Amino acid sequence: MTHTTPFARPAALTAVALAALLAGCSFIPTYERPAAPVPATYGTPGAAAAASPGANVSEGANARAAADIDWKEYFSDPRLQALIGIALNNNRDLRVAVLNIEQARAQFQIQRAGQFPTVNGVANATRQPSAATGQYANQYQVGLALSAWEIDFFGRIAALKEQALAQYLATQEARKAAQISLVASVATAWFNLQADEELLDISRRTLSTRDESVQLTRLRLENGVSSELDNSQAISLAEAARATYAQQRRQRLQDENTLALLLGQPVPAEILSSLSSARLANAQPMPPLPAGLPSDLLARRPDIRQAEQQLIAANANIGAARANFFPRIALTASVGTVSDELSGLFKGGSWAFSLAPQLALPLFDAGRNQATLESARAGREIAVAQYERSIQSAFREVADALAGEATLQDQLNAQRTQAQADSKRFELSDLRYRNGVASYLDLLDAQRSLFASEQNLVQTRLLRLQNQVALYRVLGGGWSETPQTAPRS
Repeated sequence: MTHTTPFARPAALTAVALAALLAGCSFIPTYERPAAPVPATYGTPGAAAAASPGANVSEGANARAAADIDWKEYFSDPRLQALIGIALNNNRDLRVAVLNIEQARAQFQIQRAGQFPTVNGVANATRQPSAATGQYANQYQVGLALSAWEIDFFGRIAALKEQALAQYLATQEARKAAQISLVASVATAWFNLQADEELLDISRRTLSTRDESVQLTRLRLENGVSSELDNSQAISLAEAARATYAQQRRQRLQDENTLALLLGQPVPAEILSSLSSARLANAQPMPPLPAGLPSDLLARRPDIRQAEQQLIAANANIGAARANFFPRIALTASVGTVSDELSGLFKGGSWAFSLAPQLALPLFDAGRNQATLESARAGREIAVAQYERSIQSAFREVADALAGEATLQDQLNAQRTQAQADSKRFELSDLRYRNGVASYLDLLDAQRSLFASEQNLVQTRLLRLQNQVALYRVLGGGWSETPQTAPRS
């Protein structure tokens, strides 16, 4: 350490004061949220009514936004609630999203720490020959040292801190979006399993009926009442039903595997056993959801807020890139005690300090700083496009869900009536065939129509439930806010 003269202290204090005054300088461009590149309304015919099917005007007016309805309230089936709870505790994708928040928080703390000096305790000893006498001399030093602390005159470190903060907030929004998606995926998988059970039941009953038809036609063939053609057609129809039944069993197992992956563990046996009595037609109704306006999505959708935070981070990165063109001022200082003898370290007159500011002005860097700035500007334009794209995707998802709500109920009513008519037709055709009034072709055609209409009815019920889940998800429902400690800026 070197001793300093008294007049150096006012100069040092002046430098510190000047640093404090200039530290507020920032080259971050003023952030302005881009205009939403979507129409002011969804444009779906009857969108207001479609958002709340089966609700009267007063109910639609009082319906709460999806983002304000907790998933436990929206999905009232206790079995589904239990499955969602398991998934929220065990799903690995959601766990990764939570850990990403912790990582981003740590990165923010790293950038924030750059604004403050790092003080180290130092102790060293040297032994070297004296230039004057050639005799070896010792020197001992103990104290505190501050090494190359960058005084942020032009806001470079502050801009990097703002970028890290925005990235941290983006990961929080990503975690919310992940939960919303997980809740909707579990609900959809649960309804898929219920539909699988219904389709399997239909296939079993149809296969049993067609096996009986095979036995009947064989008996009639043996007695010379029917032809070999009738017998072959009956066998063909029975085997087609058997193939469909095998396909549906495979789909049932695959859908159970999908649900198990979402849960992060096997599906509880007691819930699987309850599927045999579950019917989509008896599914507990979900509350009506008002669609609102596209502008509401900016506040409801975590994925849009995530994209905006990434845009804010890209905007802050420009400030850091601009600051690279200006001088960097670093301060190295130390204070402590120095002595030629170890025993004299803490005696009077051994105290000393040093102050060594350094200024680095970029003169030639082969275009590196300019390229960094251009890259940061391009990054912001990319973030703008991604933000606008997220809004457009959200608009499309809501419009699609509203279109489904506006039409699926009518489709369901029509297919329910068709299934009832086909069931009656099959009964009459079977009776007429057994009494020799109608041909076997009429009976086969009635069987095929009934099988197809019953399957279509189940699939349309499933599609309607899936659409209600999708509407809840795309309107920002499924996220339960939990208190979190935000990092200090």
